[in-house]
Parts: sequence; C-alpha cells; structure tokens
Amino acid sequence: MTWEAPMRTALELAANGPARGVNPRVGCVILDAEGHVLAEGWHRGVGTAHAEVDALSQLPDGGARGATAVVTLEPCNHWGHTGPCSEALIEAGVARVVYGTDDPGHHSSGGAQRLREAGVEVIGGVLRDEIDSFLGDWLTAARLGRPYIVVKWASSLDGRAAAADGTSKWITGAAARQRVHEQREASDAIVVGTGTVLADDPSLTARGDAGELMGAQPTPVVVGTRAIPKDAAVFRHPNPVIFEGTHDLDEVVADLHQRGFRRVYVEGGPTLASAFVAAGLVDEYAIYLAPTLLGGPRVALGDLGVKTIADQRRLRVIDVERLGGDLLIRAVPVPDGAPRTAAPIDDPVDVAGADIFPTPPIPTGQEG
Repeated sequence: MTWEAPMRTALELAANGPARGVNPRVGCVILDAEGHVLAEGWHRGVGTAHAEVDALSQLPDGGARGATAVVTLEPCNHWGHTGPCSEALIEAGVARVVYGTDDPGHHSSGGAQRLREAGVEVIGGVLRDEIDSFLGDWLTAARLGRPYIVVKWASSLDGRAAAADGTSKWITGAAARQRVHEQREASDAIVVGTGTVLADDPSLTARGDAGELMGAQPTPVVVGTRAIPKDAAVFRHPNPVIFEGTHDLDEVVADLHQRGFRRVYVEGGPTLASAFVAAGLVDEYAIYLAPTLLGGPRVALGDLGVKTIADQRRLRVIDVERLGGDLLIRAVPVPDGAPRTAAPIDDPVDVAGADIFPTPPIPTGQEG
C-alpha cells in the first residue's frame, strides 16, 4: 500500500487547526488492515487533544489494535499539557505508524524511536516537503528557538520607499495594501520601531476592505527606547502593546519566542528592516513593488554591510503575485552559513531615510 493518499487526508485535517499559536497543526488518520478509514482527528490548539489522541478517542477500546496511524508530524514523546502520543499509540495497540516529518523539538522529539522500541513499525518522510512547507513557521521556531520572521517593505522599481520630501502615501495600490493587512492577520506579532510610531502613528491592526477589523489581530511590538505619546494609535489596538526597550534584536526575538509567537511580521522603516537583514534574522521577504520611479536617497534598505559583490545577500524567489498594477515578490535567503545574531541598532535612525538625512521624523509610508 502507498501512503501518500491517506497522508494528504491527514494534511487536510491538520489545516482545520488554528494557524497561529505555539503548537503545530497536525492531522491523523487511522486505517484498518485493508486501508479503510477507522477514525480521523486533528489538533485544535494548546491544551486540547493531539491529533493521534483525538482520532483514537473516536474508537471503542481495542478498536485501533493492529491498525495503522497516518500522522503528519512524528508523534510526540513528552508530557506537556497532554501526555505523549507515542505512548497513547502503543497502549492502543497500533501496529504501524506512518508520519510525514520529524519533530525537531528538543523536548518533544523521539516518538519514532519509542514506537520502534515497543515493536511498532514506523515509516517516516511521507510527503515530507509538503508538510515541511505547511509547518514552516512552527518548524523554524522549533529548530532555531525563535519565531519565523517575515520582513516587508514597499518600494518603487528603483528601490525607493519614499519621495525626496518623505511622502509615500501611496506608492502601492489598494490591492497590494489589502494584501499587507492579510499578511498581518496571518502573523502572531507585527514589529515596528519607535521611530515609525512617532512619525506615522500607525494603528498596526489588520483591517478589511472597508476598514473593519479582521478576525485575528497581530500583537503590536515596538522596538526602541524613545517614549511613545500616551495618545498614540497603537494604544487603541485590540491587543496590548509589547515594548522591547532594547536595540539588541537577539533579545527581541528571544523574548517574542518566549511569549509564544511563532510568526513575526516586521513592518518598520528602512533602519529596522536593514537591521534584521544584516543580522541574518529573516526567513522570508515580502517585497511590494510599484511600477513607478522616484529616484533620490530614500531607499527601502540601508547599509547591509555589503562591501563587495561577493558579499551580496542572495535570495531565492518563491512566488511572484500581481496585485493590480503592483507586484508582491516573496523570497527567502540562500543559506551562506552566516551567523544569525543581531547587532544593536541606533534608535534615532528608525525612520525612512533618517540614516542619510538626520531630519525630524517624516512619515515612512506605514500602512497604519
């Protein structure tokens, strides 16, 4: 029997789980000896039954004996809010476990080994690439101990984030700006610097076409040490604001990970974006390009420490989408072995172009 078809079913089940949060989305299908489906399950979030246990709970005692469990992620092997799935499968008498991708968690991995020790046949790696892509945010967090970080900017075709006088509303059209709000909604947190808050007074909410709040809202995170006015729009956000009073991005991402954030959307000005890029703390770029030319010094990115062409930051484009007259280019870094540690950033240069022109705060074109 081939396992791709039931694994696809398990992956579809996994998609029913919450897209955001600490735990991965996992699906499970339990099959009898002839390949017929006995039960299905998926994980519904922290504190609820894991996918394997959810599926097993639908069967009578002994109903899974001799069966095959097809699960998207290697069964966990630790006690958390719930017990280890590996033990639940062993106790249920499952004869075979087929899983998609390995659990890289320091505390939760080892389920496959435990199952084999108990005499259960284990097959791994079915649809691994698809499942790795599906679990991208969570896998990054589990492997690296920090959130999956998306850095976004909007610019003209010649790489400018604003005109010479600092105006930037709007470089991109309505369709592109709405996609930004959709990306916000898909993120656990949205990160800006104090300079962006002082210059633009953004709300940092995810909003629909008519300006209404979308169903899920990213937690606003403000990086820097400058004081923010008490009447700033960010204080009216549905979620409490997190202030990271440091210029050390390592500290920032470590704290966000500790708080349970697994996908972070960096939407500050050129200085904050450049700091994340230079530190190697970017997993994905969301670059919005408008078919216009601005010229001038207000570039979308500042100094990245690239002194020669051999030091260029190479990217791999994973998707190009037309949004009205604009383009959204999604790209990921090409690994080069560079350290993923962050250098401190200077708070006073956290607005568009301010690293070149030490002028008073000028609007950065933040989407609000």
